[in-house]
Amino acid sequence: MLLSQHGKLLVKAIDSNLRPTSWIPVRLLASFAQTDSSFFTPRVNKQRLWEDIHHSCQWGKGERWGKGETDTGMSRLSLSDSDRMARNWFEETTRSLGCTTCIDAMGNTFATRKGRQQGPPTCAGSHLDTQPTGGRYDGILGVCAGIEMLRVLQDEKIESEYPIGVINWTNEEGARFPISMVASGVWAGRIALERAHAIREVGGGKQTMRQELERIGYLGDMEASYKAMPIGAHFELHIEQGPRLEAKNQKIGIVQGVQAYRWHTITVKGRDCHTGTTDFANRSDAMLTAAKMILHSHRLAAKCASLASTGILTLTPGSTNTVPGTVCFSLDIRAGEDGRLMRLEEDLRADFGKIARNEAVDDLNDARTIGKGCTVEWSLDAPSEAIKFDKDCIACVTDSAKEIFGTEFENRTQEMTSGAGHDSVFTSYRVPTAMIFVPCKDGVSHNPVEYCSPEDCAYGAQVLLGAVLRYDKLRAEKSK
Repeated sequence: MLLSQHGKLLVKAIDSNLRPTSWIPVRLLASFAQTDSSFFTPRVNKQRLWEDIHHSCQWGKGERWGKGETDTGMSRLSLSDSDRMARNWFEETTRSLGCTTCIDAMGNTFATRKGRQQGPPTCAGSHLDTQPTGGRYDGILGVCAGIEMLRVLQDEKIESEYPIGVINWTNEEGARFPISMVASGVWAGRIALERAHAIREVGGGKQTMRQELERIGYLGDMEASYKAMPIGAHFELHIEQGPRLEAKNQKIGIVQGVQAYRWHTITVKGRDCHTGTTDFANRSDAMLTAAKMILHSHRLAAKCASLASTGILTLTPGSTNTVPGTVCFSLDIRAGEDGRLMRLEEDLRADFGKIARNEAVDDLNDARTIGKGCTVEWSLDAPSEAIKFDKDCIACVTDSAKEIFGTEFENRTQEMTSGAGHDSVFTSYRVPTAMIFVPCKDGVSHNPVEYCSPEDCAYGAQVLLGAVLRYDKLRAEKSK
């Protein structure tokens, strides 16, 4: 059946049960015909998605980097007043699209649209919180693409087999409350609720997560658990946060899994002393010792095809003419395999002890820098194992991308492993999960200049929509 709409020739798609599903531009049928001819995905509205992204960014604007209206970064820390406003918008918008919403004890917000059958919803999820000097796409794109999915389903009057949902996860970034993906971790049963509620904010604040959840009105009554709020599958659209897609002029990353990481707090203790009256040989300089450790972590990680980073460093007493007696620094180590990551950590633990005792480690403790020595303590803050995503979910993402790119599929897509952690790490422990990456300019993220073009945002949202609908159909077929 053909229909003319806004000057375009459209065809009514029919599913495998001969039910009409959506109107599709005839010009797209050539590429669709190369995949499952019985499945046609309705099209997302690129302009509407773009407007939603930037509308949501009015709350928590960060550093300006250009002259354009949207040329500002984001500083929407989790459970801040600006986060509350964005959360309110998410709730109001999804309810207006026919969803019911519920909030759990970690502030995770689940918006669910009814399906023909009862069952846990197939979900698109991500986060609305940002880094202190973040951009407009990290997390935000995934949530707004989920909302665009709901808008398309409403516009086209499409009934899914099972409920379909969108999730806003709390404190994914770990920027204000220093455990990343903490709320999805609680939902998955991997992090204790009491531990999460007790986390105190960094940066000199004294508030806990529970106190701030209460203050902004998002301490939900529902238990934060996959048992209290089960979902059928979890798909997450995200910017790549790296340069690989852009370097090859590719549009979609089909994510196979996520590398392992471990976050630690390292505490180095020496002795405060006067900078002018204490010679090097008689100092226990915690800052110098910590600096050697940080440098060594980078050198050793590079040898092991791994990564090491330090993003937080605090010292006391913090006086220009006093040698610091205590230094704490964060240590983020990552690798593609659990075994490789643990070997790196074991070697770092041994070498940090030697550095603190002024024993030989490379050239770090030569005769010019030897002092009285220090002590070193490790505290594990957030471990995350390497994970592999669900094969069926990955297949749905793949087929959705094939529908769009047709014969150009191999040139326009890439299978990849995520270097960053995401809420999908924790959902994968409980439900079938997959992720979709789109390129970001120069591979830059966690920076105000972070940018993803309107076209690439739309490509990602289209693949997300197609993947969710395919998985919904797959669930129905498996239930027969």
